[in-house]
Amino acid sequence: MPIGTSQFKHQLAAALVALGCLGHYSEPVAAQTPPAATTTAPSAGVVDASLLDDLVAAGRILVDLGVLDGFGHVSVRHPADPTRFLMSRSLAPALVTPGDIVEHDLDGIGITANGRTLFLERFIHAEIYRARPDVKAVVHAHAPSLIPFSVSSVPMKAMFHNSAFLAQGVPVFEIRKTGSGAPAMTDMLVSNGALGRALAASLGDKPVALMRGHGAVMTGPSLPLAVFRAVYTEVNARMQLQAIQLGGPYTTLDAEEGAKADKVNEVISARPWELWKKKALAH
Repeated sequence: MPIGTSQFKHQLAAALVALGCLGHYSEPVAAQTPPAATTTAPSAGVVDASLLDDLVAAGRILVDLGVLDGFGHVSVRHPADPTRFLMSRSLAPALVTPGDIVEHDLDGIGITANGRTLFLERFIHAEIYRARPDVKAVVHAHAPSLIPFSVSSVPMKAMFHNSAFLAQGVPVFEIRKTGSGAPAMTDMLVSNGALGRALAASLGDKPVALMRGHGAVMTGPSLPLAVFRAVYTEVNARMQLQAIQLGGPYTTLDAEEGAKADKVNEVISARPWELWKKKALAH
């Protein structure tokens, strides 16, 4: 008997799940990334189109520069309401358009999701915004160059002036140590508020935190600066690995140097942002 369309789709989905390829099949994605709880809360209001364009550009910039790939996400705090933030629906960052941006609250609820699937790890962003009023943008990345520093005893250090913000120290979030008692084994994803709060606590007042065996979060007082820090955290990781391979001691920025250089970086970060944005949006 011929296989019906619906039956065929279910069989295809099952096969893709078994092969770990569900991300390439569009219909059952909701089973992988469930929509947030519904809410009757009103939106904080229409956001200027230029901010949405910048958020789209941020994801594409970070893909172009090797910080993000098919995974990872960028968010920005809502300009009209500090208890809301803007981030795309569950989608590869290079594919995001302004129409994919969803307003979220700090409980991870998609205020304007309208049934669209959301990132499981939206709680990374929600809880950092809740804990850090100074943070206006957050990047979550899995760049391979960052992982060695999250799983070894070698701390990440600031290697050069563009990564001066790392001289404040780079904490490592250990997801196994998010509660009392024995280590809790998770799927490594920050998929609820409790884990998001634990990550935010590990980040503390620093701009960057590594996540053991997972990736990193980078923050900033503006979207361009958060992107700047994400880019140069990844560059710094590669530089430090190269310095280690050379053998012998190597010199890094100390806290005072880092603080002074980072003040300059905050001013000049708009220069590479405009270049990166132009290139990313030209694709």
